[in-house]
Amino acid sequence: MFECAGLNFPNNVWLAPMAGYTDLAYRRMCISLGAGLTFTEMVSAKGLHYGNAETAKLLRCGEEFPKAAQLFGSDPDILREACESELLAPFDIIDLNMGCPMPKVVKNGDGSALLENFPLAEKVIAACVRSGKRISVKFRIGVKEGDNLAAEFAKLCEGAGACLITVHGRVRERIYAGEPDYNAIAEAKRAVSIPVIANGGIWNKRDAEKMFERTGADGIMLARAALSRPQTFCDILGTPAPSMGELFFPLLDEEITLNGEKFALVFMRKMAALWIKGVRGAAEYKRRLFAAEILEELRTIAGEAFA
Repeated sequence: MFECAGLNFPNNVWLAPMAGYTDLAYRRMCISLGAGLTFTEMVSAKGLHYGNAETAKLLRCGEEFPKAAQLFGSDPDILREACESELLAPFDIIDLNMGCPMPKVVKNGDGSALLENFPLAEKVIAACVRSGKRISVKFRIGVKEGDNLAAEFAKLCEGAGACLITVHGRVRERIYAGEPDYNAIAEAKRAVSIPVIANGGIWNKRDAEKMFERTGADGIMLARAALSRPQTFCDILGTPAPSMGELFFPLLDEEITLNGEKFALVFMRKMAALWIKGVRGAAEYKRRLFAAEILEELRTIAGEAFA
């Protein structure tokens, strides 16, 4: 058991919020593999403000506990409104995205753009804290190569009332390239008294151990590793890992139930293409997967690939 921010979690190995991937079905699968906490996809506070139905769908949740949602935006009032909405009521933690490096997010002043505007970032966090919800913040260590804002920004988050932070150990311009800056994460950990979760470059148990040893972090967060090999949770936690086939077909069925056949076909083609890496004939399987236009064809190809 891992106690953090006044909540008890099964463990300190968590699933990162990832746009286009961490829908309810995928989160449920990762929980079954041992993930101690999962987050919704990145949800637009403005989308909620304007009543966008597709945005609201991202906040569907199950019976898991605790629950966490991630919001992005830069307007303190709109973000607080989102935190106080009925759609966010089921969630125990609301995470604020201040690390997304994607240009379409940054150009609107959201995501990692807030690393360039400390006063606004502080106002956003403080406004959300006033909603009465537990607020966490996920951010990068800086914007450009050579930056190290981690400790300073961590202190800002704590001072504004955040109950925990997640530090992605890369600057924005590196996106996901290269090794994370362990020292920067460690400095953030030493700078605050709230829990610090480390993120970036964790692909296996050895990477997880290295991250803990070099940063002193209270927990870790898996992102791309949880997409390419969701059994990484099992590897790190030392629990039995199911095969890809044992994961694929139940996930496909749940995606159909929750999102319909059209969505499930597109989503699961994408997942299968990630999961067949290393399988003999992967290139041909990938070609066939993306040519599949009906679910039965997808099931047949996956059955062959994951046999």
